[in-house]
Amino acid sequence: MKHISILLVSFLTIGFLNFSTAQDRPDWEAGFPDGCTTITCGKLATADGSVITSHTDDSHRTRSWIDIVPAAEHKKGDMVSMYKRVPCDTFAMPTYAHNKIGEIPQIESTYGYVNTAYPCMNDQQLAIGESTFGGREVLQSDNGIIDCQRLCLLMLERCTTARDAISMAGELTKEYGWNDEGECLTIADKTEVWHFEIVGPGKGNKGAIWVAQRVPDGHVGVNANASTIKEIDLNNTDYFMASDNIYQMAIDSGWWKKGEEPFRFCYAYAPHSRTSLASRRREWRVFDLLAPSLHLDPNQENYPFSVKPDQKVSMEDLVRVFKDYYEGTPFNFVKDLTVADDSGKLVISPLANPHMPYDMNKLFKINGGWGWLGERTIARWYTMYATIIQCRDWLPDEIGGVVWLAMDNVATSIYVPVYCSVYDLPQPYKTPGRPNGYSSESAWWAFNRLGTLTAQRWGDMRHDVDAVWNPWQKQLFDQQADIEKQALDLYNPDKPEKTREFLTNYTDEWGNKVVSKAWKLGDFIWTKYDEKF
Repeated sequence: MKHISILLVSFLTIGFLNFSTAQDRPDWEAGFPDGCTTITCGKLATADGSVITSHTDDSHRTRSWIDIVPAAEHKKGDMVSMYKRVPCDTFAMPTYAHNKIGEIPQIESTYGYVNTAYPCMNDQQLAIGESTFGGREVLQSDNGIIDCQRLCLLMLERCTTARDAISMAGELTKEYGWNDEGECLTIADKTEVWHFEIVGPGKGNKGAIWVAQRVPDGHVGVNANASTIKEIDLNNTDYFMASDNIYQMAIDSGWWKKGEEPFRFCYAYAPHSRTSLASRRREWRVFDLLAPSLHLDPNQENYPFSVKPDQKVSMEDLVRVFKDYYEGTPFNFVKDLTVADDSGKLVISPLANPHMPYDMNKLFKINGGWGWLGERTIARWYTMYATIIQCRDWLPDEIGGVVWLAMDNVATSIYVPVYCSVYDLPQPYKTPGRPNGYSSESAWWAFNRLGTLTAQRWGDMRHDVDAVWNPWQKQLFDQQADIEKQALDLYNPDKPEKTREFLTNYTDEWGNKVVSKAWKLGDFIWTKYDEKF
C-alpha cells in the first residue's frame, strides 16, 4: 500500500528500520527498567523436546510493526550502519529516532530473520529473547557503536548456534564497543539455550563486559529486568563463557574483593537490579507457577539461576504464565477494590483493573511491592508484542523454527505461529501503528483497542475475550503436528519452496483471522457493556 511505503521511507530517515528499544533511562519507572520478561526452557524441560526462548516487548516507545527480512548476498566493501537511539516525541505517539554513529563491515551472506523490534529468529533456528537490567550507570560508554537491537540483528544475520552468537558478540563488542544499558539476551538454538548478560566497559572506554550461562537441558530460566548470573566457573566451558575483562573492572572499582568473597556477576555489575521487587517477584512467579513444589519465598532477594519444573512445560503452560497478573495471590494489587454482591458478600469489583495505567493507581490509592505503582505483573498493558519461540532439531529448519507471536497485552491476546521460513507476514502486522496514531489497518491497534476496552470492566469482559481466544489457541496448538506433517510431506531439502509457501499461507490465514476477530470482538464488548464502563 502506497501510504505505508511512504511511512517506512520516513522511518529510514531517522534510523534503519526504526529498531526501537523497550527501555531507556528517561522512561524507566521509579528508577528501574520496567520492560520485558523472558522465559527459557531446555530441551528436556519441555513437553515435546523443544528448546524455547521468549520475550514480552513491554515498551512505551518501541515500534509496533513486524516484517520478514530475507537472506541476502552482499558485495565486498558493503557496510552495516550502527545507530544511537534517542527519544522522539514529534510523531503522534512516543517513539525513538536513530542517529547514525558508525559502521562495521558486512559479511558475504546473511541469513533471513523475523524482524520484530528486537529481531527474534533466523531461518537457521537461532532465536533470541531480551530483557533490560540496567547495571551501574558509570559503566555505560558512548565510545561504542553497538546497541542491543543491532546486536540481535547481527547475531541472527551471521550465526546458527547460541555459542557462535555469543562468541561473535564478544568479538564485535570488543572491537567496536557496546553503547547500551545492561542487557540480558536469552539465546536459543536447536539444542540449547543460554542467558547472555552484557554491560558497558565504563565511561570513556571502548569494549564490553559480558558473561553467559547455559540453562541446563532439564531446567527453565527467567530474566525480568534484573541480572541473574551469580557465581561462574569459566573452567566449565559447557555452561559458562565470559569476556577476558570479566573480573578486572570489578577489582579496580572495588566492587569485588578478590580472595575475600565469591565473584557474583550481578552484584559486581548490576547490584541495584537485585533490589527491585518489580523484577524479583516476576522471577518468583514464573518459578512458582512451573515448579510450585519448591515453595519459593516471594520476598527473597535471590532465586536459583534456573530450576527443574515439576512437570514438562507445554506451550499452554507458557501462555498461562505470560497471561499472569498474580490473581489468587496476595500480590494481586486490585484485590482490595471490592463491592458487595447481591448476597452481600464482598467480591472484587468487576471494574477492578489489573492493567491500570499508573495514574489510576494513585486514584485508587494502590500500594504494593512496587509502591504506588502496585506490582509489576508479567502480563502488561504496555506490551507491544510477545513471542514464545520453539527450536527443534528433529525437523528441517524451515519447519522446526516457529515464533508464536502475540500483539499487545498477552492477557487479552492470542499467539499465532510464524514459521522461521515464511516469505512474508499479513499486511496488518507490517503496518506501523504508532507514528500516525490510531489506525484500523494495524494489527497492533486491533489488539491494543481490545485490551484497553477489556480492562475497563475486567471482571466481566475478560470472560468474553477468553471465550473466543482460548478455544482458538487450543486449536492452534492441537493442529500444529498435523500442519507440520503436511509441511514435511511437501518438503524437499533442495527445493523447499513448496513447504515455505504452505507455511506462509498458514501464517497469513491465521494472522488475518485473529486481527479481524480482534476488531469484531472489541465491537462486541463495547456494545454489550455500553453504559457499564
